[in-house]
Amino acid sequence: MIKRSFDVIVSILVILIALPLWLAVALAIKLDSPGPVFYRAKRTGKSSKSFILYKFRTMVADAPQRGPGITRQDDPRITRVGRLLRKLKIDEMPQLI
Repeated sequence: MIKRSFDVIVSILVILIALPLWLAVALAIKLDSPGPVFYRAKRTGKSSKSFILYKFRTMVADAPQRGPGITRQDDPRITRVGRLLRKLKIDEMPQLI
């Protein structure tokens, strides 16, 4: 109970602090390529419980139709902004939600 409360409080604080950065990232993604700002994927977690993973989109919107599920570092489906987001690990930040 204490750990969960700590996780929620820290996540809320980080979200509030990072919000201006996230807005800038969202704008950059929209200006760089058409499609949604977020990438959503269904994953299986602890005890086989399903959840939705949220990340900033770093690839073209129709990437699954354009190539394999495995992404190489030089994959042409990665957008210009996406390359930077991946390098700085910013694409992972929406998982705090």
